[in-house]
Amino acid sequence: MKMRKIPMRSCVVTKQRYEKKELIRVVRTPEKEVKIDETGKLNGKGAYLKKDREVILKAQKSKVLDRVLEIEVPESIYEELIKLVS
Repeated sequence: MKMRKIPMRSCVVTKQRYEKKELIRVVRTPEKEVKIDETGKLNGKGAYLKKDREVILKAQKSKVLDRVLEIEVPESIYEELIKLVS
């Protein structure tokens, strides 16, 4: 049986590569909305964060998602992310 390739992505905070399933994708849609993409298939510019409370808090403090997605990320998105990893 053939081994399947495991998709790897980089966390925008830690800059380390992880398996896609260990990360959360945050997307800026073409309509300029910011959404959490739990399916990994939403259209738009995406950024990955490690499923770790400390990483999410660091992203919030440093505004790294604002820079990567080129849009202001609402506080509600960070609250939702923290609920997802808790």
